[in-house]
Amino acid sequence: MITGIVFLPLIGALIVGFFGRALGDKVSQIITTGLLMVAAAMSWFTFFDVGFGGNAYTVTVLSWVASGDFIFNWALKVDTLTAVMLIVVTTVSSVVHLYSIGYMHHDKSVPRFMAYLSFFTFAMLMLVTADNLVQMFFGWEGVGVASYLLIGFWFEKPSANAAAMKAFIVNRVGDFGFALGIFLIFVLTGSVEFDTIFAAIPAVADANFVFLGMEFNAITISCLLLFMGAMGKSAQLGLHTWLPDAMEGPTPVSALIHAATMVTAGVFMVCRLSPIFEFSEVALTVVTIVGATTAFFAATVGLTQTDIKRVIAYSTCSQLGYMFFAAGVSAYPAAMFHLTTHAFFKALLFLGAGSVIHAMSDEQNMMKMGGIRKLIPFTWAVMLIGTLAITGVPGLSGYFSKDMIIEAAYAAGSGAGGYAFWLGVIAALMTSFYSWRLMFLTFHGKPRADEKTMAHVHESPLVMTIPLAILAVGAVGFGAVFAGDFIGEGYKEFWGSSIYIAEANNIMKEAKQVPSWVVWSPFIVMVLGLVLAWVIYIKKPGSADKLAKSFSGLYAFSLNKWYFDELYDAIFVKPSFVIGRFFWKRGDEKTIDYFGPDGVAARTKDGSKLASLLQSGYVYHYAFAMLIGVVVFVTWYMLSGMSA
Repeated sequence: MITGIVFLPLIGALIVGFFGRALGDKVSQIITTGLLMVAAAMSWFTFFDVGFGGNAYTVTVLSWVASGDFIFNWALKVDTLTAVMLIVVTTVSSVVHLYSIGYMHHDKSVPRFMAYLSFFTFAMLMLVTADNLVQMFFGWEGVGVASYLLIGFWFEKPSANAAAMKAFIVNRVGDFGFALGIFLIFVLTGSVEFDTIFAAIPAVADANFVFLGMEFNAITISCLLLFMGAMGKSAQLGLHTWLPDAMEGPTPVSALIHAATMVTAGVFMVCRLSPIFEFSEVALTVVTIVGATTAFFAATVGLTQTDIKRVIAYSTCSQLGYMFFAAGVSAYPAAMFHLTTHAFFKALLFLGAGSVIHAMSDEQNMMKMGGIRKLIPFTWAVMLIGTLAITGVPGLSGYFSKDMIIEAAYAAGSGAGGYAFWLGVIAALMTSFYSWRLMFLTFHGKPRADEKTMAHVHESPLVMTIPLAILAVGAVGFGAVFAGDFIGEGYKEFWGSSIYIAEANNIMKEAKQVPSWVVWSPFIVMVLGLVLAWVIYIKKPGSADKLAKSFSGLYAFSLNKWYFDELYDAIFVKPSFVIGRFFWKRGDEKTIDYFGPDGVAARTKDGSKLASLLQSGYVYHYAFAMLIGVVVFVTWYMLSGMSA
């Protein structure tokens, strides 16, 4: 069954990728969507069989590499951690495929788009079913390629091409660290297979190595390098700049890749490698601090953005920060639970935003929306559900997972845990504010669009609303149904050996024993954020502009995303252009070309032209030339004999 789950999307991608034009749009959509739905159905069966039945297993596909001691197979590892990711990837991918039938209806390259979506799904499934680090890296790079193709799908737009290149390049920075981490793990343990690595780690926990005259703990450096890869793929602070620009791709791409699946690969990787990370307190502290800082940073930027998709993109970046600092305090089950609930409500918000954009004639600026709640009531209702879920309203999915993370950070009792707790609470306040700001600006108040746009506002077709309804069910009920298994008293039985927490670490138990004010703090700030957004955008509509003018410096700082792009442009991009131009002008044109094509080669050509003038075709010219040669030779011979 697992081979079917993994390879059905690949089969669909190959068929439609090579024969899509001949098959046509409809057949291509039916093939890719149908195969994904079959894979999703099998994934849910696997989830219940493995997660609740405890029937973990590994399927060997083929022998992959055998070079000396470097031996491993291409194998599919199926345990609870894998099973959870399977339902996330295939379920979201299925509804995105279905949604795309309506959303991409008028596009001229539908088969290509559907093939890219299916190829991405296959690569992501390869990543989450990996039995070893090399196979994980294969899937890791596969989703990177697919992301590049999908972000730049509308390649006629220069902005889409630039965004695709930015995503690809920034991720290469993180992937360089990931590759080095894999090398170091192999040097330490002699293997890249997870089971062998995990068994060997306790014996090398105190191993050190010397670099540039300094001694470092090998496990800590390995974890930091691996986490560097996670930072790139999951858009953590410093390597986050590609994620907002990735909104240049079609909205279904944003929902599939940049909300629910690829960007969570880093969180999955840290949880999968928990048997390694648990042996490095320093690495876990770094993960906690980076995650908490990212959650705070992205929330501050989301407060002022006007593009509906960019607000949700920064929200994704912020929520990923929550997942990472949960993993950083060893609350891996909470991180994975939030990953799963987030997949449902964030995909719902992205696809809901796509429905709004579809209704508003491709308008994405919230400042040009408003007053459309009654015109697209279903879209409003499902986005309301998504907003309630992400802000942590009790009873909905986000409440169970995000509150658990905040409580776990407090329960950690460390400096990094306290830092994460307070930034997490503040980020929850801002999350509530910008989420309700989005709802109020988009659906409520007076219409700010022109009459022509408002005249064409309409609800999306059934093929787009059915996926929204499916995701809404997940956003409402998944948390309540599965909280007990994922993070409740029986979490150890549910996760089994797929997640490792040190025996002395009781973080999951202690998180349920925190003071009541800690438990209530996310709810209080959620309500406060709602009230603030309502006052500013509904009760006193003009107050937002006044606040922006009163705090112009902070407003500009948030609106310009803390000036990270400008900073990187000054530090990396412009110097790279200067160096490139120097080697182009000085190195290529004035050195290589000057002495090469324009130098020796040109003089050789000139000499050959002069030599060709001697070829007149007259015998007496050649005889005269021979006579001159004889005279020169005899003269040289005589002079050299005299000197001797």
